[in-house]
Amino acid sequence: MKKHSSGGLVYSTDQGRMCPECREPLEQCRCKAKSPPKGDGVVRVQRETKGRKGKGVTLVTGIPLPEKELKALAKELKGKCGTGGTVRDGVVEIQGDQRDLLVMLLQAKGWVVKKAGG
Repeated sequence: MKKHSSGGLVYSTDQGRMCPECREPLEQCRCKAKSPPKGDGVVRVQRETKGRKGKGVTLVTGIPLPEKELKALAKELKGKCGTGGTVRDGVVEIQGDQRDLLVMLLQAKGWVVKKAGG
């Protein structure tokens, strides 16, 4: 005799897509609470131009925050730098060479920060 998977509701017209495991709307899903990426505890700030037609961006990696808080932090950093940017795969990208300013801002928040690269 075959055992069937739990199956269940995956879409509701009232609430939209549902999580198949906890049966909550995806926005309120509690079973896949994303934990911050594990690292060595050091936030690294580096400049990169590769693949950007010579335009430089400053990359901030190793920030131990969940995705939602990371986006809020990125918004704050972009505002303090006066530039644009984004969050991609747990890495904050800020337009231009903002390394010195970002190191100061992140150290003020209590993180161990290092400049990486050249």
